[in-house]
Amino acid sequence: MIDVNALRKGVTFELDGNLYKVIEYSHNKPGRGTATIRVKVKDLRKGTNLEMTFISSDRVHDIRLDYHNVQYLYRDENFFYFMDMDTFDQPAVPASLVEEYEGYLKENMDVKLTFYGSEPLDVELPTSVDLEVVTAEPAARGNTATGLTKQVVVDTGLKVQVPAFINTGDIIRVDTRTGEYVTRVN
Repeated sequence: MIDVNALRKGVTFELDGNLYKVIEYSHNKPGRGTATIRVKVKDLRKGTNLEMTFISSDRVHDIRLDYHNVQYLYRDENFFYFMDMDTFDQPAVPASLVEEYEGYLKENMDVKLTFYGSEPLDVELPTSVDLEVVTAEPAARGNTATGLTKQVVVDTGLKVQVPAFINTGDIIRVDTRTGEYVTRVN
């Protein structure tokens, strides 16, 4: 058991049989009375986000998670398939848990998979990925020197706002935490 005051961003815990990962944390102490802890959490089994409020004396169950380096293989309509780089096992992760990252996943990409026992729960991506632009409007003459942006589609289907000078066929680096353009690679 851990005290709710120890909850911080990235901490995982169990409450009422559900597994949660803290996304945001705030500690509120009014002038009188007990402090309250408000957390925004992600349900690791369902993939939904919730807000919870605790009194500072509450406690939750601490859980132990295992992390495996895996390689993304492919996806079907219900699951994403990965290969463990140490054991060569191929865990299948429900699409509902990974769909938000789908635009960043490319075949043979190395990622970190989070397990609770033998149950896969979450995928941790690298902080940035290099993706090829497949659809981009050509820049109008004279508009490439200003701060104009346009939306492009990359090879994974992700839509990204980029500077006007990016063209079809360019490789761009995208931040996986924010979905924003970082730089042109080639």
